[in-house]
Amino acid sequence: MSNKITEAFAKGKAFIPFITCGDPSLEITEQLVYAMEEAGADLIELGIPFSDPTAEGPVIQEANVRALSGGVTTDKVFDMVAKIRQKTAIPMVFMTYANVAFSYGTEHFIKKAAEVGMDGLILPDVPFEEKEEFDTVCKQYGLDLISLIAPTSHERITQIAKEANGFVYCVSSLGVTGTRTQITTDIGGMVKLVKAVKDIPCAVGFGISTPEQAKKMAAQSDGAIVGSAIVKLCAAHGENCVPYVKEYVKSMKDAVREA
Repeated sequence: MSNKITEAFAKGKAFIPFITCGDPSLEITEQLVYAMEEAGADLIELGIPFSDPTAEGPVIQEANVRALSGGVTTDKVFDMVAKIRQKTAIPMVFMTYANVAFSYGTEHFIKKAAEVGMDGLILPDVPFEEKEEFDTVCKQYGLDLISLIAPTSHERITQIAKEANGFVYCVSSLGVTGTRTQITTDIGGMVKLVKAVKDIPCAVGFGISTPEQAKKMAAQSDGAIVGSAIVKLCAAHGENCVPYVKEYVKSMKDAVREA
């Protein structure tokens, strides 16, 4: 269990940005990590690009394609993380797909992630019933395998919560990632179900793009996760995206603080 992930939530409501590694380049991704930390990010999710990211909407899918066609590999991502770790200790988790770990060799991948200084791993395409093969290896190397819970899985929420590590990723809406105009899910209800079983932070993601939404979601949980809205800024501004992302993250963290 990574104490660093627990610490990310210990200071109050957390803001968790997501970026796709290598979009627009790994050099910019590294700069984004420092900028987002300065802007108040509490924990950072780094997406390892994959050719078929099933949980993602078009914005993050396109970022994956750009990163892969730019020559990003899992090894290059590991090298970048090792560089980042020379300068900052901000908690970081990988978000990627089972195939990325499989093709690298699951144990090799998890061991390497731990060695370069990652704190956790999110695999959105691995259902609760199949997480064991990843979870045992993660525990061996001190990485938290982060569990996702969706609005549909009521009877499963308590099951998943029992075995959850790090924090619980509450999926705010059904379908793929992307910005939503409205989030209608009973987040408070989901969080209550988790907390009844285990004292573990719950952060809400999928669909959050505005400070108002972030504040509303953080008010019902321990933090807000934002991906597509940030990845859009990276797409729009390319090599010049760092100041735009920094400003956006700051506005979101300010909103979450008010929750």
